[in-house]
Amino acid sequence: MGLVPMTELVKEAKQKHYAIAQFNINGYQWAQAIIEAAQEENAPVILAASDRVIDYLGGFKMVVTLVRGLVQTLNVTNPVVLHLDHGQSVARCFAAIDAGFSSVMFDGSKYPIEKNIKLTKQVVDYAHLKGVSVEAEVGSVGGVEDGITGGIQYARLTDCCRMVEETQIDALAAALGSVHGAYHGEPVLGFTEMLEISQATNIPLVLHGASGIPKEQIKKAIELGHAKININTELNQVWAQAVKASFMKNPESYNPQAILLPAKEALGKVVKEKIREFKNNRVF
Repeated sequence: MGLVPMTELVKEAKQKHYAIAQFNINGYQWAQAIIEAAQEENAPVILAASDRVIDYLGGFKMVVTLVRGLVQTLNVTNPVVLHLDHGQSVARCFAAIDAGFSSVMFDGSKYPIEKNIKLTKQVVDYAHLKGVSVEAEVGSVGGVEDGITGGIQYARLTDCCRMVEETQIDALAAALGSVHGAYHGEPVLGFTEMLEISQATNIPLVLHGASGIPKEQIKKAIELGHAKININTELNQVWAQAVKASFMKNPESYNPQAILLPAKEALGKVVKEKIREFKNNRVF
């Protein structure tokens, strides 16, 4: 199976009250572990590459080649989406689409809503012609992502409705209290606003910064329309912990496989746990 857009996947997830997991790629091990774990769970999965780390990963075409190669080599039959996370500009989204990404997010949250809508519409018009899905963000998810720090700004209901109606996006990331990176204290999501936005827009919602959010809040977010949930920090944390543990156990070791294999296994374990938590493991 080739790469697919996320449109129909998240529509079905919203209707049946589960969520598709998005896991960010930060190297070859991440891609391999995520794809293998999702295949073992018979689950659709979204692999994402954040725009700010695309060059570190070798560029758009390299990421596409990596993911397509793994899908083909592993004879993957479950749906796999390759998504550009937090696309920084219209041009960068176009470049990802041209390279073979099956889904993109244009992050215009730093702009006033008028400009955000205008630029998002340009991405949607180009992407939909090529069968690629589009996610947009309204409001501002706080915290730290890829070295960039930002504050929380709740999405306004009227802005969300305008974004959906005027651009025809496939999924909406409405900022409602989550943050990127590690949480300090227990997060509290804006469930009242979440319900209003979900009912008014009737579109699959996306929860960014889900690493560290308590399971009960995740469950409620899914019930209120979140059909895509993003995980990045939690994967990076377990990977780093496993690598450190390998060195502590065998401080003289310099064999890459011996050092990194436990880290890959740790990544796969978290992927499976999240797929089960979001209840999107099913047979295709």
